[in-house]
Amino acid sequence: MIQEQTPAAADTPTPAEATATSLPSVIKVQKTFSLPGIAFCLTSGTESSRIYAGLSDFSILKADLSAEKIEPAVIGPVAHSSYVTGLVRCGTTLVSGGYDCSLIWWNADSGEVIRKTEDAHARWIRMLAVSPDQTRVASVADDMKTKLWDAVSGECLATWGDYEAKTPHGFPSMLYAVTFSPDGKWLATADRTGRVLVRDAATGQIAATIETPVMYTWDPTARRHSIGGVRSLAFSNDSTQLAVGGMGKVGNIDHLEGVSRIEVFRWQTGERRFEIEDTKHKGLVESLEFGPTDAYLVSAGGDNTGFISVWNMADGKMLAQDKAPMHVHDFTLNSDGRSLTAIGHHQGAVVNLFDA
Repeated sequence: MIQEQTPAAADTPTPAEATATSLPSVIKVQKTFSLPGIAFCLTSGTESSRIYAGLSDFSILKADLSAEKIEPAVIGPVAHSSYVTGLVRCGTTLVSGGYDCSLIWWNADSGEVIRKTEDAHARWIRMLAVSPDQTRVASVADDMKTKLWDAVSGECLATWGDYEAKTPHGFPSMLYAVTFSPDGKWLATADRTGRVLVRDAATGQIAATIETPVMYTWDPTARRHSIGGVRSLAFSNDSTQLAVGGMGKVGNIDHLEGVSRIEVFRWQTGERRFEIEDTKHKGLVESLEFGPTDAYLVSAGGDNTGFISVWNMADGKMLAQDKAPMHVHDFTLNSDGRSLTAIGHHQGAVVNLFDA
């Protein structure tokens, strides 16, 4: 059980300490801002008030959240030739990946292109992740490869191909999600069929295989293709738990009509702690993040609309939930866990999770 600890009466807790002794209770939108397309990926700047986002118009935007009116601006040239679907920050450098199969290194301040690696993958890049020390970048793509890159030199350090190229029904699979553990030791990846692999981030050796088959739907009659898959992953701050996000079984595969679904594991033992199906909100869980003390888990995603939800990690029950202003593709929690910034279809939003 997660025990709440109350500070001594004479002490005045900081916001971070207050978060550690309480749980989110609201989803309250504080600010919204317009985006010139669909934003797929998000990373924070060296200053906590700055964010960067990768868009469907092939650009990367930066925005100052502290401004009274948030006005995102394009950084540098438009160097990708398709959707920007992965974006991470390594110090003062950004690394982006896209459907054009390329990786690009940027100066985050000037927007100058430092390096472009053409054909980093053979098919669409789906997501990037950065190690906690910001020295390595991991990428996953529809060529079903996981690659590890030196964040400074751009050298490809490793390539792993441990996933099947096709689903069990003979159609192309996709490798959607990747994340590092906060201790930097582990790298988790997940595909369309619901298979999650956790590997040693240094050696590449697979340490655990987790199956989440409910997140994969096959339609054998109407359309003869599959839908769903794992779209998001998050390790707990102590690196012992892994949250897996996607969508439950789908009736009409032409629509994202499955309920949003999360499974939480103690991944080293294979124990499935929670199976959470949100009967109120449908669609994909596109992004997940544990709160600072692992007491709660935040999820966001959508179908035609969007949602943001917070779950108690003591019992798996909902703490707070509401519609988002848009289908959410990515979000990042503030360091104190009291608010988040989300981006998605043509909009971004700054959202409070606590009343005060």
